[in-house]
Amino acid sequence: MRLDQIIVTISGLFLAAGVIWYFFLYKRQTVRAKDTEGIQEVKISVKGGYDPDLIVVKKDKTVRLNFYREETSSCTEVVVFPDFRVRKELPAFQNTIIEIMPDKIGEYDFHCDMNMIHGKLIVEE
Repeated sequence: MRLDQIIVTISGLFLAAGVIWYFFLYKRQTVRAKDTEGIQEVKISVKGGYDPDLIVVKKDKTVRLNFYREETSSCTEVVVFPDFRVRKELPAFQNTIIEIMPDKIGEYDFHCDMNMIHGKLIVEE
């Protein structure tokens, strides 16, 4: 086996391991909303994704999502919560507050305007 074939084979193995890790082994960070004065609040950083991207809240309590966009990428200019009919622009390097009242238990996706970056809101009893 030639050196270039060895390098390509090893690179392929690392690439395959990365794909397996990303799709099957990577655990998303879950955050439970903090309850302050009857409002559930979470700070979300936006930079190539949402951090945290998995948020747990309680049903029938107002949820205040405080987005801070740390980049100027056009993909993250807008966040969309289709199940709540919310679509809001996220100006770069500013806080943007979105308030939602989840009245049903379930999992609700949110994403950027291009539907490339995703997060999930989990509503529990």
